[in-house]
Amino acid sequence: MHSGKAARHLMERDHLRHPREAGAPGAGGYARAHAAKDPGGTMTNEPDAPSEMRSSMDEGRREMPAAGEAMGHGVNQRRAIKMAPDEIDSFLHERRPMTMCTMNHDGTIHAVAMWYGFIDGMVAIETKAKSQKARNLSRDPRATLLFEDGGYYEELRGVELVCHAEAVDDPDQMWALGVNLYERYYGAYSDELRPFVEAMLNKRIVTVFHVERTVSWDHRKLGLPSTRPAG
Repeated sequence: MHSGKAARHLMERDHLRHPREAGAPGAGGYARAHAAKDPGGTMTNEPDAPSEMRSSMDEGRREMPAAGEAMGHGVNQRRAIKMAPDEIDSFLHERRPMTMCTMNHDGTIHAVAMWYGFIDGMVAIETKAKSQKARNLSRDPRATLLFEDGGYYEELRGVELVCHAEAVDDPDQMWALGVNLYERYYGAYSDELRPFVEAMLNKRIVTVFHVERTVSWDHRKLGLPSTRPAG
């Protein structure tokens, strides 16, 4: 005959060995497991455990999230790091290249760094008419644009724009983009620089991107300690 401690050990072992009998996910699937409630009314998918074991587990739950939150790991912080619309607009207007992704004919992704400007507030590019990216967009207008900044985890910022592309053939809009690109990446534009912008737009096409979905992140909002090496 087993002692009280040994019997309890065997019961706990059999409880874990036969989850279907214990009411674990196998007994009724994920939904049933999450429909079970503990005495405090908290949703749980854990099998019943002895009271002293539950007490230890509850203490662990109270301690672990605090550590996870401090490090920015193990906790869903999507809302906390999301940029506001004005923050996204300001970020996109900073001087940086973007990564532009289009679909190749074989279904692979063509990713390339691009300078970009704006037409009527929309991200726009100029590129050679026979470039791979131009051929891709003429066949499939879907594109994803990535803008990012930061060298360490607590500094990372970024915006992803899921878009569809549209060709622009209006000469005035094409010229406006050329001037905008010059001023974003070179400096102030003047009439003396007109030949330079004309050469930049020669045999080029212009494309604007209509945004369908936006994803953003700014890890600075987490308030994490710096991980930059000292010195």
